[in-house]
Order: sequence, then structure tokens, then C-alpha cells
Amino acid sequence: MNGKPLKVVAINGSARKGGNTAILLRHAMQELEAEGIETELIELSGAKIHGCLACRKCSARKDRRCSQTGDMGNALIEKMDQADGVLLGSPTYVSDITPEMKALIDRACLVGRADGGMFRRKVGAAVVAVRRAGAIHAFDSLNHFFLISEMIVPGSSYWNVAIGREPGEVEKDEEGMQTIKTLGQNMAWLLKKVAG
Repeated sequence: MNGKPLKVVAINGSARKGGNTAILLRHAMQELEAEGIETELIELSGAKIHGCLACRKCSARKDRRCSQTGDMGNALIEKMDQADGVLLGSPTYVSDITPEMKALIDRACLVGRADGGMFRRKVGAAVVAVRRAGAIHAFDSLNHFFLISEMIVPGSSYWNVAIGREPGEVEKDEEGMQTIKTLGQNMAWLLKKVAG
């Protein structure tokens, strides 16, 4: 390592600030912090973030930014660019991720590819909160962003999903919480290996 502390940015795509998705992210972040890795949680609740326009201006400009302004898109892409690891969380909306999270990963993906793979070999992990079903599709959506961006994805003891409807209910899902804890530990280990 070059002496600079490792950093993970965690982005919560939930409309509920501090809800189940944030709880899952914080549990993973605790494991990272226990290993000396800096973390930052950003909540998209109430944030303005537009979907990708497919204008391809990012490919022409190659300035590590989306051409759209007036929302949080570029600030979030910059945070992801500066971090060593990215932790994305979403509740399950109609068997998928939230529209805000989808907008972010669509734009980040195109900007990253336009700029020569700016997320390549960063560590990326996803967590999903779910009331009942559809979480695996949401989990896959987040992992597809990591994989097409050439990021390295750590595994866990099960899929990174916990069940709960009302805020705090995910903490009653013992297996889900253990899965998130193991994810945080594995992500910390992987970040250190990648950093050398």
C-alpha cells in the first residue's frame, strides 16, 4: 500500500433514509472499519438523480464526468472514482433496484467505460433488503454493474440479502445479518490484497 488509507464509499439507494438498507450497509461498514478501512455512507433518499440520456457525450469528452448537471450524478461518480471499494445497497422494488440506484449505475457505467475503465479492479459489493421476494434479481442488477465495469466482487456465506419490512426488521434475520458481516470481512480482506 502507498500509505494512503483504503476507502469504501457506500451508497444507499433506498427512499427510506436510515431504513433496512442503511442498516445492512452500516453492518458491512463496521466490519470494514474494524480492519482500518475508511467508510462513507451516502443516502440517495430525497436526492435528485436523472437517468442516462444515452447522449454519449462522456465518450467524446473523456473527462470522468456525465454531461448532465443539476443533480447528484457527477458527485456520486466522483466519490466512486476516488474510492478503493464501492458498496451499493438497495431495497427490492418490483423485483429490482430503486430507480435512483439504476440511474446512478447506468450513468457511472457509461462514464467509466468512456474513460478507459475508471472502476477497473476496484472492489465492489452489493447488499439488498427485501420484504419477501425478488431480491436475487435486485442483487444481480447491482452485480452486473460491477462485472461490466471490471470490478472485483467478494463473496459471502450466502447471497447478500436480508429480510425485513419495517425499519430495523432486517436485524431479526440472523442468517442475513451474518451474511452481511461475512461480506464486510471478505471485502476488507480483498481490498487489502488488491492494494498489495
